[in-house]
Amino acid sequence: MSESTVDLEHMPELVIVSGMSGAGRTEAMHVFEDLDYFCVDNLPSSLIGNLLELTGMPGQPDERRRLAVVCDARNRDFFASLTSELKKLKERGLDYRVLFLDAEDEKLIARYKSSRRRHPLSVDGASIARGIERERDLLFELRESAHHVIDTTDMLPPQLRTTIRALFAPGEDRTGLQVTVYSFGFKHGAPLDADLVMDVRFLPNPYYDPQLRPFTGLDAPVRDFVLYRPETEEFQKRWRALLDCVMPGYVAEGKQQLAIGIGCTGGQHRSVALAEATADYLKAKGYRVSIAHRDLKLAEGADGLLVTDSAAAAPVAGR
Repeated sequence: MSESTVDLEHMPELVIVSGMSGAGRTEAMHVFEDLDYFCVDNLPSSLIGNLLELTGMPGQPDERRRLAVVCDARNRDFFASLTSELKKLKERGLDYRVLFLDAEDEKLIARYKSSRRRHPLSVDGASIARGIERERDLLFELRESAHHVIDTTDMLPPQLRTTIRALFAPGEDRTGLQVTVYSFGFKHGAPLDADLVMDVRFLPNPYYDPQLRPFTGLDAPVRDFVLYRPETEEFQKRWRALLDCVMPGYVAEGKQQLAIGIGCTGGQHRSVALAEATADYLKAKGYRVSIAHRDLKLAEGADGLLVTDSAAAAPVAGR
């Protein structure tokens, strides 16, 4: 594909990540991955244009059209051409943003000593300090022209993640946390992967009502039985208050995935209805939420067979 035939409307949003070695580039790439960027580390600058054309070809899914590319001093001779390559992109009308990560020399030296890794520009036996000095000289022009410079000297990883999100995904803090709410039955084993587990076996059990037993918490009769009781309404009020307390903390800490398990005895009635209600509440608060019902496929009627009604049967496999 020639430059003249590139469909600018479908070109990716491009972020060039660069900066001093030890200033947090790896952590930055993790953030962009979580933001659904297609990330390439240590790419020679001369290949950026080729990568853009590949990802801009028709048929590529939209989420692969946002690119984050690390170009830094590890490329040595290749890196020298980065400025000219960025100039070519601008001449072609392609938007990009340069994120430069920096830190004080003393902090960079301490990080290298802690990791016991060799600085990429100290290959000839030069000291870490000398490697940093060479790198600053090499990166000076890029730092001066960068759209964003972040000093990570006194930053912890969660602070860096928050700063990058504020620059490249403003207002999306909550959507950066992927929440999975799932129901389960304790008799089938406690969950191993849940960050939060809520035991709702203290609530009245629809299983003991012969008319409700064949159904699940996805069905209106069971859902109404579980949710519209005084004890459940009181529980939900307190449960939601707890979620309102802890969820912002998870977001601020930079957590990317959160699993909430809600369990009853068999994983068919109470936990299913309350998992659905919990997911709906978190969605209304702006979180990205998916829901699953771990043990719903094990539902048994009086004859020991799997029982679901037609309304619930279709979504079970994908929930």
